[in-house]
Amino acid sequence: MTTDAHDESKDASQKKGRPTPKRKEAEAKLKVNSLSPATTREAKKRERDAMRARRAEARAAYQRGEESALPARDRGPVKKFVRNYIDSRRTIGEYFIPIMIVIIFSTLVNIAAVRVISFFFIYGFMIFTIVFGFWTARKIKKEAAIRFPNESLKGIGMYGWVRSTQMRKMRAPAPQVKRGDSY
Repeated sequence: MTTDAHDESKDASQKKGRPTPKRKEAEAKLKVNSLSPATTREAKKRERDAMRARRAEARAAYQRGEESALPARDRGPVKKFVRNYIDSRRTIGEYFIPIMIVIIFSTLVNIAAVRVISFFFIYGFMIFTIVFGFWTARKIKKEAAIRFPNESLKGIGMYGWVRSTQMRKMRAPAPQVKRGDSY
């Protein structure tokens, strides 16, 4: 058999000197192995870096509270009102985790009276937080019904309650108002 370079040098009037390949063989030459990388290592790295930058920008927009970057559960004027309502106040729920950590460590003390008191504090604090959550949810629903009479208020009480149990610095989207501000 002859090589392609040798074939090109032949005169056009001469025959090629080999049989025409079967269709199956010609298609097999054109196929690209799906397991082989389609791009170079540098292109993949650039793509990863660009994706990382897009994700970082989307996360920053979400933290700023931009409506277009928020998921469906956080969108709308009613949800923004609930976030601002909770963020403008101090709630007992935001201190739940730190207080529970202290109480749980106090149960490790080897004095029976301290353990018993700690368990009473655990359950008492949990009940107090739940009651406070129901009370907060009712206030939010009442205030939202006044401010947004034509909007759906489904789930906003629970939305506010869950946000009130998060530590202020850990809330997402980040608080847009300071404590004590009007919203």
